[in-house]
Amino acid sequence: MAIDHVHDLQFVYKKILDSMSRPGKIASLQTLAGRNDYNLQMLDATLLTIMTLLDREVTFHVLMDNGQNLPEKISEYTLATHTTIDKADFVIVLKGTPETAITNAMAQCKKGSLIDPHASATWIIESAFSDVHEGELMLTGPGIKDQTKLQTALTPAVWQARNVCVAEYPLGIDLMLTDEGLQVVCIPRTTKVDMMEVE
Repeated sequence: MAIDHVHDLQFVYKKILDSMSRPGKIASLQTLAGRNDYNLQMLDATLLTIMTLLDREVTFHVLMDNGQNLPEKISEYTLATHTTIDKADFVIVLKGTPETAITNAMAQCKKGSLIDPHASATWIIESAFSDVHEGELMLTGPGIKDQTKLQTALTPAVWQARNVCVAEYPLGIDLMLTDEGLQVVCIPRTTKVDMMEVE
C-alpha cells in the first residue's frame, strides 16, 4: 500500500510534534509499516520523516549519498532543494555515516542567529536507540519531568559535537533519530544531554 500524503503524513507530523515537545519520548510509526513504495535506500522512518517535513520551501543536505543519487530523488519526491551543509535547513544522516563526517558537519551547519534562532538546521539521523533505564544519555530540560534516559548508537564524540552546537541558546540544532523499528525520537536544542559513565 502506498503512503497517503494527507492522512499518513499528518499522522507522522503529530507523532514528531509530540516527541519534540517531550524530548526522549519514543514515537512509533509502526502502523505505517509496509507503505514505503519509494526506491530510496534509507530506513522507512527516515523516509516518512523526510516526506512529512520537506517541501519546496526548505533546503536539505545528505551527508553520505553512497552513489544512490539520493539528493536528486529526495528533491523529486519532496520538491525541496539540495544544498551545501552550511545552508541546509535539514541534514540527513544515513546509517553507517562515519563519526568524523557527522562531527565535522555539525561544526559547519546552520545554528541560527540571535535575531532569527530558527534559521538553523534540523538533523534527521538514522541510529538505533532505546529508552532503557541504564541509558548512556540523561536528558533534562523543558518537556521532561525530572529526567529521561536514552541509549543510542551514536558515539560520545557526536553527542559532544551536538552539545557544542547548543551551548549558546537560543542558537543550536534540533535532532530527530530514526530507527529500523519505525520509531522516531526527538532531542531539541533546549534539551540538556549528559553522558553517563558506563561501568
